[in-house]
Amino acid sequence: MNEILLGFSQIFQPLSFLALAFGVLIGLIVGALPGLNDNITLAVLIPITFGMEPEIALPILVGVYVSACYGGSIPAILLNIPGTASSVVTTIDGYQMTLKGEAGKALGISTTSSVFGGIFSSLLLMFLAPFLAKQALRFGPPEYFALAILGFSTVAGMAGKSLTKNLLVCVIGLIFATVGMSPQTGYPRFYFGIDYLLDGIPFIPMLIGLFGVTTILELSETISKEKISKYVLPKINKVLPDFKMVKRLLPTWLISGSIGNVIGILPGAGMIMAIYMSYDQAVRRNKDKEFGTGVPEGVAAPEAANNAVVASSMIPLLSLGVPGNSAAALFIGALMIQGLRPGPSLFKDYPDIAYMILVAFFVGNILMGPMGIMLGKFLSSTLLRVPRQVLSGVIIALCVTGAFAMGNSVFNIWVMIFFGIIGYVFNKLKLPHSPLILAIVLGPMMELNYLQSMVLSKGSPMIFVTRPISLGLLIIALFFFATPFINSLKDNLKRKNSLSG
Repeated sequence: MNEILLGFSQIFQPLSFLALAFGVLIGLIVGALPGLNDNITLAVLIPITFGMEPEIALPILVGVYVSACYGGSIPAILLNIPGTASSVVTTIDGYQMTLKGEAGKALGISTTSSVFGGIFSSLLLMFLAPFLAKQALRFGPPEYFALAILGFSTVAGMAGKSLTKNLLVCVIGLIFATVGMSPQTGYPRFYFGIDYLLDGIPFIPMLIGLFGVTTILELSETISKEKISKYVLPKINKVLPDFKMVKRLLPTWLISGSIGNVIGILPGAGMIMAIYMSYDQAVRRNKDKEFGTGVPEGVAAPEAANNAVVASSMIPLLSLGVPGNSAAALFIGALMIQGLRPGPSLFKDYPDIAYMILVAFFVGNILMGPMGIMLGKFLSSTLLRVPRQVLSGVIIALCVTGAFAMGNSVFNIWVMIFFGIIGYVFNKLKLPHSPLILAIVLGPMMELNYLQSMVLSKGSPMIFVTRPISLGLLIIALFFFATPFINSLKDNLKRKNSLSG
């Protein structure tokens, strides 16, 4: 406890606190700009912080990491364009709330959910980091393969009455996931002679295309001179949810925050899996609500989960020196630049710095609330009042800039256009985007860990059922896959009984 108090005394030094607030602001702005993300920003900032004291440099980086994924929810809600990959699922219900004139409500739910998830995970980071990090080391290739299968099981849970469509899109996503180098042979496959595809399909340009370009194509259908002049959305006044809404969303926050914490602790599991699993659980728990039409839980679940991943992903890094994701890996570079080595020795040799980092996550999430609301209200009061033909131009500029910024490559713009057309066709055919994204993310993870598991077991698939954690995850996945079919059978039996009665 004394060490934590030491951390608070460090972060509340005037310069350290201002550095943290500055980092949070930068993260919010970066998150709100489609195409930019915390990885790019951290990579740019780390060399800049080289000449700074650790008490200033590290809070700036923590602030960016804390707030960037929440910042991505602002354009996701207002424009149907996720600012960051972690806000993909937020678009499903968030944008629908905006179309219903509830943009302020959606922004408020996103803010409070993100703050809750962030504080939840930062408390775990402060008090349970060493213990939880040791548990994460029990995961090997079989467990990660089973975890990927569990992630795919959310496709069935989110499908509702469109299970066939979801599975079809999932298969298409798995086909896209095979593009690039084979993890087994190291030989390129399905890259059509295009060297840019050797590392797989660029993920961020794909997202920008699926959401940004698709939105522009759909806007172009509805724009007319009469509609442009009359298009005015209601003014946003109240943003924060009332006590009744908080009480309603609390179970969703707790479950989604827990999922985010577990996924965040596991190195390599990824934020995308956390947001899909949390959204799936929200759908399963609220069968009386039609998700995808502007349900508050549809915004609360992914936002609580993605911010819970942020601090929990630092648990294996700070405790064991093992990065939980790419952003956490960048922190290794930041620490080493400052002459610090992540792992148990960090807490022993530099307790003031170590606990300052832990506390900075907690304080940064608190700062994110009011700062995020102010930025959200400012953007909503400007973006939503812009005529749609002007807004389309702004979106095009942001999309092209964001796609090009990922590696300074014109090829990424072509990827963006290609997936924009695919997204537009999907919308016309009423095919969901989510299973496509999930499959592209989880496909390589599942393939790599399956191959590694087969090497470990000398070709025996029994390795997946003889290891307790792997077996447990597969049983849960099987239950999730079977639930829609069981519910369908129950409905058919009820229908037959009512007809016979």
